[in-house]
Amino acid sequence: MKLEIGNFQVKDIQFGSELSYKDGILTINKEEALKMVREDERITEAELYIAKPGDKIRLCPVKEAIEPRVRLDGKGLFPGYTSPLRQSGEGVLHALKNCSVLVVGRHWGGFQDGLIDMSGPGQKLTYFGGLNNIVLVADTNEEFEKREQQKKNDALRRAGHKLAEFIGQCVKDLTPESKDVYETTPITKRSIEINKLPSVVAVLQPQSQMEALGYNDLIYGWDMNKYLPTLMSPQEVLDGALISGSFMPCSSKWSTYDFQNFPILRRLMEEDGKDYNFLGVIMSNLNVAMEQKERVIQMLVQQATELGADFALVTEEGYGNPDADYVGAIAALETAGIKVVGVANECTGRDGASQPLVTLDEKIVAMVSTGNVSELIELPPMETVLGELEALGRDGNSGGWEGDEVLGPSVRPDGSIIMEDNGLFCGDMTVGWSTKTMKDF
Repeated sequence: MKLEIGNFQVKDIQFGSELSYKDGILTINKEEALKMVREDERITEAELYIAKPGDKIRLCPVKEAIEPRVRLDGKGLFPGYTSPLRQSGEGVLHALKNCSVLVVGRHWGGFQDGLIDMSGPGQKLTYFGGLNNIVLVADTNEEFEKREQQKKNDALRRAGHKLAEFIGQCVKDLTPESKDVYETTPITKRSIEINKLPSVVAVLQPQSQMEALGYNDLIYGWDMNKYLPTLMSPQEVLDGALISGSFMPCSSKWSTYDFQNFPILRRLMEEDGKDYNFLGVIMSNLNVAMEQKERVIQMLVQQATELGADFALVTEEGYGNPDADYVGAIAALETAGIKVVGVANECTGRDGASQPLVTLDEKIVAMVSTGNVSELIELPPMETVLGELEALGRDGNSGGWEGDEVLGPSVRPDGSIIMEDNGLFCGDMTVGWSTKTMKDF
């Protein structure tokens, strides 16, 4: 399987008379793009903005991020979701790098939505604070969930995916500035030399806890709550097979942009055949009931064992209840003789003194932490807010609150905020973006 991604580095974004890309400048015809967005009758209002690093802009509530791309064969980016099913992970596509489409609610947020700052002390707290962003701020007629803490955000998220496909068309016929080529050989066809190397498998645990459909991550358009572990090529993940859901506390979230660029998988592929033999991805999920968790763990361990894995890298999208799936998988893999490195965030309380994961096991010996979801963050006022900042405290955001006896409200009268790390959009970067380090005191 061979996937070729042609890259176009976006240096600036502007609105103009036509959709185009030239010399690093992405130009978007705003009215043309908004006309496409408004084709969904559920969208009641929509506007486009540009948010670049250094801009005095705060975005909230952020619901989704997508990298604009186009496939040269004319097929859709997200099979089973925005277009008919196709095999992901092969072929040629072009991508607008260093930029994303961000989807922001005009008024209503929820548990799963987050915050991004484009400048100031909060900029470094999300990956998207460092990108050039096309921002869709919109509202819908989905009255049934406006005041629900947990929202599907279906119309808004679909609008973002379609907008990313629309914008990506501008580089379809251009020559890429650089290329990334990912090619894998079937496991049983690899050379003797490669098969002598230590073998590694990646185990991904996307969010899928909601029994009700429409909230969870999707794989080829299929709700991952109704899914069992399957061996996949890493190229499939990078090529639109997975779509982000609308459930997990936001700093733990994997956006669709994250799936499209998954740094952990890209690094494993880069080193494949040099230091180790990368066998592929066991795409798992996260469940609520213990019987469901145990079934999935049993299946993923069986697959890793049959593949002959010596080592595994395990990462979860979430914390709390999903820690049982994460820790259980690591412990079971270790019991089977497969050495594991885990990547996850922690929930150690605002004072950092609590147990980091809901459950622990002495078999876990190698873990990478990407930070504490409960850490308090204070940010100064921002000149411009895209969306509605009040949503951080009013609508049940996982990192905000309306009032606290000691701390007061998350959103203060002067526009400054106090919140938990929980509410930062994809802030803990467990897919591999994180630049956090440890310090001894």
